[in-house]
Amino acid sequence: MKTYIRIERDLELELGPMGKKEIARAFREIADLLELQGVAFKPQAYRRAAGTIEAMEGDIHPLLEEGRLEEIPGVGKAMASKIRELEETGDLDYLHRLRETTPSGLVELMRIPDVGPRTAVMLHRELGVESIAQLKEAIDAHRVREMKGFGEKMEGRILSGIELLESAGGRALLGEALPIAEEYAAYMKRSLDGARVSLAGSIRRGKETIGDIDILVSGADPSRASEVFTSYPTVDRILASGSTKSSVILSNSMQVDLRVVGPESHGAALQYFTGSKEHNVAMRKVGVERGMKLNEYGLFERESGRVVAGADEEGLYAAFDLPWIPPELREGAGEIEAARKGVLPELVTREDIKGDLHVHSEWSDGSDSIEAVAETAVAMGHSYIAVTDHSQGLRIANGLSPERVRRQVHEIRRVEGSLVGHSVRILAGLEVEITKDGSLDMPSSLLEELDIVIGSVHSHLRMDPSEQVERVTRAIRSGQMDILAHPTGRLIGRREPSLSDLSEIFRAASDSRVALELNSFPDRLDLSGGQCRLAKEAGAKISLGTDSHSVDHLGFIRLGVLTARRGWLEPSDIINTLSADNLLAHLEGRRS
Repeated sequence: MKTYIRIERDLELELGPMGKKEIARAFREIADLLELQGVAFKPQAYRRAAGTIEAMEGDIHPLLEEGRLEEIPGVGKAMASKIRELEETGDLDYLHRLRETTPSGLVELMRIPDVGPRTAVMLHRELGVESIAQLKEAIDAHRVREMKGFGEKMEGRILSGIELLESAGGRALLGEALPIAEEYAAYMKRSLDGARVSLAGSIRRGKETIGDIDILVSGADPSRASEVFTSYPTVDRILASGSTKSSVILSNSMQVDLRVVGPESHGAALQYFTGSKEHNVAMRKVGVERGMKLNEYGLFERESGRVVAGADEEGLYAAFDLPWIPPELREGAGEIEAARKGVLPELVTREDIKGDLHVHSEWSDGSDSIEAVAETAVAMGHSYIAVTDHSQGLRIANGLSPERVRRQVHEIRRVEGSLVGHSVRILAGLEVEITKDGSLDMPSSLLEELDIVIGSVHSHLRMDPSEQVERVTRAIRSGQMDILAHPTGRLIGRREPSLSDLSEIFRAASDSRVALELNSFPDRLDLSGGQCRLAKEAGAKISLGTDSHSVDHLGFIRLGVLTARRGWLEPSDIINTLSADNLLAHLEGRRS
């Protein structure tokens, strides 16, 4: 199970009922501490339970009250007891005991890419390192490379990992910040009857990481709006409270800023605070060319001061003889020029997506049955869903042998036939390992029996870049796979891409009619928006897949859609917009 919430070592559990995120965070810290102490198996069990708990729909309290905690996948008697203790006391004795027996600061070191528990313990034992700052000092003094089994290359990788971690700063993943922002905005709208409430900033543009959350309000008494804003239940600290601007820090350390304007300025303020800076600079230049002044209060004639537009964004863009430009495109990357020429793309929408093409079940490392996956797909309105569990090459994920693959195909057909009254297709697929030499780790005869084959790289991520490209292009040109999963292999803020120059990959995918995945899991979003645009220009098709390991992850498809829109993608660029029959015909045609 992948994790996408940052580890917080200095978590202090407060007395009172615990929410899902707090329980999951406590379980992840337990996993880290156990791993540092050399305990096998248990860390992964706690991480898997944490991911399942965090992704659950609804509250965990009813399960506690009804004595049904052990119905949560991955939660046994011992974990259920710990959840009860957390819920009833707001504290956990087991966690405190683990903290007391683990050298302080080692979990902080484990946040660095390439520093696992074994490396963290060695750095602590050999060099006395207990923090990232101390580790940087040791690297500057070249003490790390002198350790047995490390060397200059390893020292360089650790330094790169520190730089990657620091570059992320306090930014949150889009998938983490978006639900929080939407809940806050909904609260403001409920509390301010008749007010207009909008999200702005980078979260409205769908950026993969978010520095803070921006909320814009108009049509409300400013003092009342500020009072409501600062009274939000999860506000931990008030930074500023005023009639036009307020800022708070939430209990999860995220900053939220409020702007209050008059109704006549809502569109101008929304455009201004949405950004990006590059887009706004370009828009102001257009205004100067036309003798106008554009700011957060409106668009004005420079000479007379007459208000030209400001109440809504559409009117503001129309005043420049431009169509409304979707927020996801506002990055100063040619969108104004495209708008002027009338060639803005008709961006893909969530409604265009007919299904999810990358989903795991309990057959490998997922937490839910095929039935549960199919039922959730039905509830989401999907026409199809592809079950693509791991192949045998990924043993850590309980990868399927050829015999188990055939048994799973039989089970998929049975489940599909049992969904009486529902017209959802379950595609029998597999996420196949691309080996070091570029071959796939399953017999071609077996792959031909499947509806869809995904190829992916999970090992040998540090190969020479040219060899890595050759490895992947060989797999693409093999004629045995339909989709290349998470093409660059990056984990946002935690792992650099194993592939950085994708031009040859794009060409090979276009030539072989192999789709490139936009992996919608929050810590991947791989390909990025910019890479999607380049892939489109190269003639390659895109596939959206959530890489779900729980049915609650299936909702991540909207993060993929937002990223696709940032990549200027239209429905015709994405194979998930095809109907089930047309998709299967497309896949069959590619193989023939």
